[in-house]
Amino acid sequence: MTREKITIQHIADALGISRNTASKALNDNAAIPAETRQKVIQKAIELKYKQFAYMETDNLLPRKNGNIALLTTNMPNTSHFGSALISGLEKKISAEGYNLSIHIVRSDERDAGKLPNNFDSTAVDGIVCIELFDAAYSDMITRLGIPAIFIDCAAETDYSSFQADVLLMENEHSIYRLTKQLLDSGYERIGFVGDRQHCKSFHERWLGYRHALLEQDISFDPGLCIMDDDQFFIFETDWMEQRLEQLVQWPQAFVCANDFIAVRLMKALKARGLSLPQDVGVTGFDDATESRIVEPHLTTVHIFSSDMGVRAADMLLSRIRHPQQPYYTAHVQTNVRIRDSAPALNQSAGLSSS
Repeated sequence: MTREKITIQHIADALGISRNTASKALNDNAAIPAETRQKVIQKAIELKYKQFAYMETDNLLPRKNGNIALLTTNMPNTSHFGSALISGLEKKISAEGYNLSIHIVRSDERDAGKLPNNFDSTAVDGIVCIELFDAAYSDMITRLGIPAIFIDCAAETDYSSFQADVLLMENEHSIYRLTKQLLDSGYERIGFVGDRQHCKSFHERWLGYRHALLEQDISFDPGLCIMDDDQFFIFETDWMEQRLEQLVQWPQAFVCANDFIAVRLMKALKARGLSLPQDVGVTGFDDATESRIVEPHLTTVHIFSSDMGVRAADMLLSRIRHPQQPYYTAHVQTNVRIRDSAPALNQSAGLSSS
């Protein structure tokens, strides 16, 4: 016996609504309430109406609204790579039916191991941590039982036991390549500027710098470097000038942990009457807006920030859906940008100019 052909009228009759309403719901008409549309699609799948016969309910119906909480001790400004990252993250999770709430962790809350007052763990489906580099506080978050991803993390984080996913930009190899190019250009006295314990990314960049020196049998000389605890870097306007005065000997070039540090360093060097790159070269990391404005333009490393945000969302949503899967640590590729602040580098080694 031939099975009766299913029509929109069958769907309408089964739900007790008009044929017109059912038709509009199936065509995603904005005038139809989301709840009604969900019921119509569900019924179309059950009755195997046309193309809906081959669709799974979970892949088609609107997802239940959820909440992703962003925790940070320092909300990224527009120059920080995190700003574009958050934008990419929010766009992705919004498309999946999640809202993004932002919670600033004050220093007293961090030190006391307390969550922000406006953070309700019972209303949170997942957590994104950015600019949150305190190891003890990070461990506390991982014990909440809520899926979490850290965008960068504490320098001392042990990936093998850390109970959360981690996403970073590629750090070590790009800084290795920049340092190696400086060495290949004849510069042996190269200093590193940045607190290697500030975060995992800074530590990996320092490792890239050390790797390049080690490969050419050049001993690491701390007298060429500025690696102090940088907690006062932002607040003390002459912090960099003071550190330059303390150098035991003068480097031919500085490899900086990020662009903000590099721009501050360039200002301090110019104040001493030095020319860049004729007297000393400087490189950064992040490809911040300032790197393209400062004179000379800063040789740096570009981060694909928005793509990192999308990737972070994918990792967190996967964790929410499959909480028992192994934890992941991932790096998103970066791109060295050769400009004018460092001695002429060999661009034939795959380094881009912009």
